Amino acid sequence: MEDLLAERGIDICLEIVRHWWNRFGPLFGADVQRQRVSRIRGFRQWKWHLDNVHVKVGGELHYLWRAVDQEGEVLESYVTKTRDKKAALRFMKKALKRHGSPAEIITNGLTSYKAAMRELGNTGKQEVGR
Repeated sequence: MEDLLAERGIDICLEIVRHWWNRFGPLFGADVQRQRVSRIRGFRQWKWHLDNVHVKVGGELHYLWRAVDQEGEVLESYVTKTRDKKAALRFMKKALKRHGSPAEIITNGLTSYKAAMRELGNTGKQEVGR
């Protein structure tokens, strides 16, 4: 970047390029992610894989809930202390609000997902156990 700008008579140092990257890189990355999700949302068979894993945060056991699309991109993540219907419902509402409805949701068969999907009305989604 420094060389490209130097050819045009603009003198900058690497520190300025790093500052620009730190400031504008996340904005560009978020825009690329948003455009990618909006393109995928148009696919007829957009699938989500919902999963949760145990993680230790500060020495305490927590649960990391994740929604991953069929290409392996993490759409949403959520950390809770409990692994119940309330936590699953909150996570699914957050993911659906941000990314819209997929054609199919694939889970690991956790009963909290089933209860949350029942409460959401299942809205045309299909649940499949792994």
